[in-house]
Amino acid sequence: MSDIIYTKVDEAPELASASFLPIIQKFAAAAGVSVGTKDISLAGRILATFPEHLTEAQRQSDDLAALGELVKTPDANVIKLPNISASVPQLVAAITELQSKGYALPNYPDAPANDDEKAIRARYDAIKGSAVNPVLREGNSDRRAAKAVKNFAQKNPHRMGDWSADSKTQVSSMSGNDFFSNEKSATLENEATAKIVFKTANGETVLKDGITYPAGTVVDATFMSAAALQSFLADEIEKTKAAGTLFSLHMKATMMKVSDPIIFGHAVKAFLAPVFEKHGPAMEALGVNPNSGLGDLLARVEGSDAIMADIDACMASRPPMYMVDSDKGITNLHVSSDVIIDASMPALIRAGGKGWGPDGKEADSNCVIPDNSYAPIYDETIKFFKANGKLDPATAGTVQNIGLMAQKAEEYGSHPTTFELPEAGTVQMILGDGTVLHEHAVEAGDIWRSASTRKAPIEDWVKLAISRQKAENCRAIFWLDANRAHDAELLKYVKPILAAQGLTDTFEIMAPREATRASLETITKGDNTIAISGNVLRDYLTDLFPILELATSAKMLSIVKLMNGGGLFETGAGGSAPKHVQQLNEENHLRWDSLGEFCALGESLTFLADSKNNEKARVLGEAVDAATQGILDNSRSPSRKVGEPDNRDSHYWFARYWAEALAAQSTDADMAAHFAPIAKALADGEAAILSELAAVQGPAADLGGYYRTDADKTASVMRPSATLNAIIG
Repeated sequence: MSDIIYTKVDEAPELASASFLPIIQKFAAAAGVSVGTKDISLAGRILATFPEHLTEAQRQSDDLAALGELVKTPDANVIKLPNISASVPQLVAAITELQSKGYALPNYPDAPANDDEKAIRARYDAIKGSAVNPVLREGNSDRRAAKAVKNFAQKNPHRMGDWSADSKTQVSSMSGNDFFSNEKSATLENEATAKIVFKTANGETVLKDGITYPAGTVVDATFMSAAALQSFLADEIEKTKAAGTLFSLHMKATMMKVSDPIIFGHAVKAFLAPVFEKHGPAMEALGVNPNSGLGDLLARVEGSDAIMADIDACMASRPPMYMVDSDKGITNLHVSSDVIIDASMPALIRAGGKGWGPDGKEADSNCVIPDNSYAPIYDETIKFFKANGKLDPATAGTVQNIGLMAQKAEEYGSHPTTFELPEAGTVQMILGDGTVLHEHAVEAGDIWRSASTRKAPIEDWVKLAISRQKAENCRAIFWLDANRAHDAELLKYVKPILAAQGLTDTFEIMAPREATRASLETITKGDNTIAISGNVLRDYLTDLFPILELATSAKMLSIVKLMNGGGLFETGAGGSAPKHVQQLNEENHLRWDSLGEFCALGESLTFLADSKNNEKARVLGEAVDAATQGILDNSRSPSRKVGEPDNRDSHYWFARYWAEALAAQSTDADMAAHFAPIAKALADGEAAILSELAAVQGPAADLGGYYRTDADKTASVMRPSATLNAIIG
């Protein structure tokens, strides 16, 4: 096993790896450090799932499973880049591409007709959504802006949209009968098994059996009423039209891969309600599934003039929609994975509450977030900026995050226990001894789910928070709502641990809405705070605050302290990666910023030095920090415009600054001597290298694929400088 595992992923981060990974391997080798790869890309996961359909040469090992075992050991040192958390349209597109390349994969059965198709569907469904993170995250999250990154953002503040007190932008959520209001929670005193049973007038069905929980596990169950959801969506469409704002739906269909696509489908159906009422059977015959989005729907009814005419008439009568791409007519409702709440809401807030409308102009928006569990953080943020004006990145403090995410904690682990109920009845979670732990009366179409959080991750999370607060000596807030069932159970762990260490007065406990305002007030004054939050909030907050403070969440330092002693170093968010690939394909310009990779690399090397007593690795890691500072201080990050420096240029400068720092250090004379000629060659080759990198921009780039690019073509595109390649090898 290599000393460091660098994950093979998808889209822009993977393209950047084609340029950056050879540099890492070249430099690491000088310290006796091996850097290998494991494939957790969407295409790689698909191929690993269906070996019996492939030739021997096409088969691929299950690298995700292998990494899942590695992260449970003290030897784990993994640099994880953002991977695709696939929606159904993305999954189908990846399958189609692989089939076109000669991989005899089965089609994705949208409506399984027999047991074989059901089995195939189940295997594909295991790849959808958050298939990677729950496997690798055997520890809790420590996310914060690296000091160099925060200092740079303050010295070079990004543009923020202006907020006005009379902005019509708002957040709208259900007032009841959603997941938040229907939640029940309990902590198990003993180890237990459980099953989920659905009882109706027609009999009893076991939805899930053989569930096991260790002692001390917090087990939740809740449901969302389909009728209440439909009524809410219909009302919001009318309210949006009356207000003259954009209608926008903000979901997390990639991570909440069972529940959120269903909710998304309800929104599609609500927006086109007259069309479904009139043409429902005909559309169903054409294979229309609203959960697949407006884009798929339009493709399926394209030849039906009557349906298309009614769609056009309906759209004209509706409020204008928040757009993913105004120029191409791609709406908020085209694909469930196009508008991801933790990226879309911060971007809209940073822009002064403005979203892009179908006319290509910015406008205020009704931000529809059906479930009320976490919507208050965005609602309170918008209210704060309406009252106080935009945040000033030049003077703002920072919000760090300690996130509870280990071992599939909370809702992100609910996929196998989420069900859309076909008829009215009662859902019960029954323990092995016959105890009914949770029970809900439901109606046809309701979405029921259960999630759990284990004792060991909760205790580790609190201890990590204590450690981080001690290191930072700043305000620290547990974002927990004592009136929410799940949070009340967590507080039964949190409060005794704090009390036992005499820290009750050191930490504050607030519901998310109040914690949001307190945090915004704190950073507006220029002070720092730590948000200690659950898994979904971790995900949302580590985009919201970095996008406000730094303009992007891709530059965050993201450390997962694995509970068995290893380290997982994440490199930031990949939500904008598809647009970056599109630009590369069209103009051979990659604007992906690898700053997250730089930060993760430094932490990984330092961790290796500590865990393996490798002082040369420490020298490498310290030099990485110097190189990262050089990138920032000298404005060597990628530009957004073709013809200007891009990702490949930034990698050249990083390699040069890294080599120069290593040549200049006095801790290890052998390392200094080794890197001195490399540093000189990189400096002497500057003009040639930059010229060779610039020469390829403009014309379209051929990668030989999207989900599975051709390795040689990708290397040719991402390593176009013969001079640089001769130095790096």
